[in-house]
Amino acid sequence: MNATAFLSMIPNMLIGCWEVIQIFLLTVLFAVPLGFLVALGRTSRFKILGGIIRIYQLIVRGTPLMLQLMFCMYAPSFLFGLTPHRFAACIIAFVVNYAAYFGEIFRSGIQSIPQGQYEAGKVLGYTKTQVFFHIVLPQVIKRVIPPTGSEFMVLVKDTALAQIIAQPQLFDIAIKTAAKNVSITPYIAAGIFYLIMSAVVEFAFKKLESKLDYYR
Repeated sequence: MNATAFLSMIPNMLIGCWEVIQIFLLTVLFAVPLGFLVALGRTSRFKILGGIIRIYQLIVRGTPLMLQLMFCMYAPSFLFGLTPHRFAACIIAFVVNYAAYFGEIFRSGIQSIPQGQYEAGKVLGYTKTQVFFHIVLPQVIKRVIPPTGSEFMVLVKDTALAQIIAQPQLFDIAIKTAAKNVSITPYIAAGIFYLIMSAVVEFAFKKLESKLDYYR
C-alpha cells in the first residue's frame, strides 16, 4: 500500500473507531445497570427468580456472542416478520451478553462482603437498604473494579464481532480496505486503533482503582 492510499484510509478508520465507541458506550450504559439487577436477582431470597436468572446466564455465557448477534438480527424476521435495524440488534445482543457477565462479577462482589457487616449495620439502626447502599455497595464497587475493567477491555475487542451482521465498524472497514488494496496494512492499523482504545480503558480503570484505595 502506497502512502497516498494509507493516508486516505485513515479518515474511514476514524469513522470505524467512532462506531466502536458508540457500541461500547451504549453497551456499558445499559449492561452495567442491568448486570446490577441480575446480581440482585441472583442474591435474592426468591428462589424462582434466582433460578430464572441462572438459566439466563447459563444460556448467554454458554453460547458464542457471534451466535447471539445473529439471533438478534435474524430471529425477529423468522418469528414475527420484522426486520430490526442492524445497529439496534447489535446493541441488544451486546447488552444481553455483557449484562450476564457483569451480573456474575457484581454477585461475587456482593457475596464477598462478610455477613458480620450486615449485622453490624442493623445493630447501629440502619435498615437493610441503608446497610446495602452505605456500607456494602462502596466496598463492592472497589472489589469489582479490576474484573469489570477487564470486561470493558474485552468489550472493546468484541465490537469487531458486529461484522457478522454487517454492522459497520473498525474491523469491517479494515476488511474492506484490505481487500480493495490487497494489503494487510489496514489490519495492522485497525489493531493499533483497538490497542489505543483498550489502553485508554485500562488507564481509566487504573485511575479509578487508585482513587478508591481508601476503602482498603
